[in-house]
Amino acid sequence: MDQKTIKTFQAIVISGSFNRAAEALNYAQSTVTMQMQRLESDLGCQLLERGKQISLTEAGRLFYEESLHIVKDMERLQSRLADLKIGEAGSVRIGVTDPTASYRLPQLLSSFMTQFPKVRVSVEIAGTAALSELLLRGEIDMAVCSAPELGKELYFEPLFTEEFVLLMPEEHPLASKENITPEDLRAHRLLITAVNCPYRKKLENVLQESGGAPVDTMEIGSMTALKYFVESGLGVALVPEIMLNPAPAGTVLRKLEGEMIDMTCGILCKLSDYPFKLASSRLYHFLKQELISTRIF
Repeated sequence: MDQKTIKTFQAIVISGSFNRAAEALNYAQSTVTMQMQRLESDLGCQLLERGKQISLTEAGRLFYEESLHIVKDMERLQSRLADLKIGEAGSVRIGVTDPTASYRLPQLLSSFMTQFPKVRVSVEIAGTAALSELLLRGEIDMAVCSAPELGKELYFEPLFTEEFVLLMPEEHPLASKENITPEDLRAHRLLITAVNCPYRKKLENVLQESGGAPVDTMEIGSMTALKYFVESGLGVALVPEIMLNPAPAGTVLRKLEGEMIDMTCGILCKLSDYPFKLASSRLYHFLKQELISTRIF
């Protein structure tokens, strides 16, 4: 029993005749007769009362009513499979680090899902190290983050640069300086992110290279929360510039001189999953086009 045979049965019921059904479907009458004989044989019951007029048996009425739903479901499934094959439908699990998760991705996903409404996207927000592990375990399909550690079975494609600036209270001693060096920070409390954060690691490397006494630090577990701790006068923080439009009231922005503290970010995936396929490919190409426009390298 296939979809064509079911549609032939429905055409007979609607037209009331084998001949008219054959004409409507552009079949030979013998083909229609053979399909009905095979259908009744497969089902093990008679569906049609043959005579001057075609009528439905009780089994035929039941089968006709149910077949309407069956054909619609099959057509819907075929359409979804066709969309899946060309990347118009499917599910994509994406991991994202902040600030991209909070300040870029919502608008980007809104635009993407307007273009591809049948694609379902789920979002996991975490640091680069955690996202790398999720990728390796197959729990997400791709990530937008900073470059991972070397030696992992991962593929990283750089797309844009995350620019950082110093945020400080406007009454802070360093606020009078237009250009600030890493050495200037040693005399003041520096608010930093969690120990496994790539941004913190890069900042620590810059400070170590400049030498001198250890820096007074206060760890804040959230990149997004840093600006509010600065606003409260608790110290100075290196913050992604995208998070400061506008900057909190009573604060000022300054550039950090010397070694570049800006971070290269891009799309990360398992080496075996690249190049992407189906819906993942659609999302990858969309994000690449949108994020690469902020490239600074």
